[in-house]
Amino acid sequence: MGRGKIEIKRIENSTNRQVTFCKRRNGLLKKAYELSVLCDAEVALIVFSTRGRLYEYANNNIRSTIERYKKASDNTNTHSVQEINAAYYQQESAKLRQQIQTIQNSNRHLMGDSLSALSVKEPLWYLD
Repeated sequence: MGRGKIEIKRIENSTNRQVTFCKRRNGLLKKAYELSVLCDAEVALIVFSTRGRLYEYANNNIRSTIERYKKASDNTNTHSVQEINAAYYQQESAKLRQQIQTIQNSNRHLMGDSLSALSVKEPLWYLD
């Protein structure tokens, strides 16, 4: 025997409404977590209660996810989701390549190579 369907409408009793909100909010947060883990999806969830409290879940940096969403929604008419994702990952890979280059240069300097390229004031251990 399963649970019966309920009519989806506002719950008039404020105590029952608050209890239902807490239970369903927790269930929603759990589902967002499960989706992010099982499907390796980037998930951000923001919920404001009627009292103005903020509840959020993000498996990544929520600000970067929101920025990614803004870029995707701004370009929805002109670009496909695949193009937007490709551009995002190209930017990320360029940043990582730059970090790798900086670390490799620093390692070379620490090992005593390419020291002539350094100025007198420039430390050997610089990293961005």
